[in-house]
Amino acid sequence: MHLVHDYFGGDVAARYDEGDERFGTAWLGPEVDLLADLAGSGGRALELAIGTGRVALPLRERGVDVHGVDLSEAMVARLRAKPGGAEVPVTIGDMSSTVVPGAGTFDLVYLVYNTIGNLADAELQHACFANAARHPRPGGAFLVETHTPGVQHVAPGERYRVFTHREDYLGFDEYDRTTQLMWSHHYRFAADGTYRRNSVPFRYTWPAELDAMARAAGLRPRDRWGGWTREPFTGASERHVSTWVSPEE
Repeated sequence: MHLVHDYFGGDVAARYDEGDERFGTAWLGPEVDLLADLAGSGGRALELAIGTGRVALPLRERGVDVHGVDLSEAMVARLRAKPGGAEVPVTIGDMSSTVVPGAGTFDLVYLVYNTIGNLADAELQHACFANAARHPRPGGAFLVETHTPGVQHVAPGERYRVFTHREDYLGFDEYDRTTQLMWSHHYRFAADGTYRRNSVPFRYTWPAELDAMARAAGLRPRDRWGGWTREPFTGASERHVSTWVSPEE
């Protein structure tokens, strides 16, 4: 039995929208542009792990009918508190198994911000692809945005890689090459000398591995870019945006 844990409770949800470039307009603009283009004018989209609505709300402003699924009631409560958030249909549940109303009618299903890795088990990741494949219309797309594994930046025999270091924050990843598991550790330091720690496990994946999951779910690979502006995916790309399509009837 594989358990899915909610690592995004009230304390994390309260700070989730703070301090990351991917919550700013410079990043969100191209992201929303591409998602809106793939969904089509007046299209229907389903966001897996909709969270606080970082992507869903600006996408709805572009005329896309966005629905969502999320395991964290605290994250969804933050979405509900934002302007327009109460109107977004959200199903509370695990994205690897929850079938939402309207399954089979969405023009686009998407999962962004490395969230496929939050399913820290290969079987759960396969299940997520299988569940995602239930939701697009014939010819509709499933999109995943995630990082390319950074394990190559860790010297042989080492486990840790610092990705951010500021006076008030330390973030580093811990890798286990034998299991493809990593833990993202976040330390936030207050002026009074206290700190908060949050650690989230991930299972990192290679692009070809995701293609295999998609094929097993009955989806066909279509596009792979190195970012939201459709730049080419190369060996130097730190992330990828990939799409697979549901068979036409």
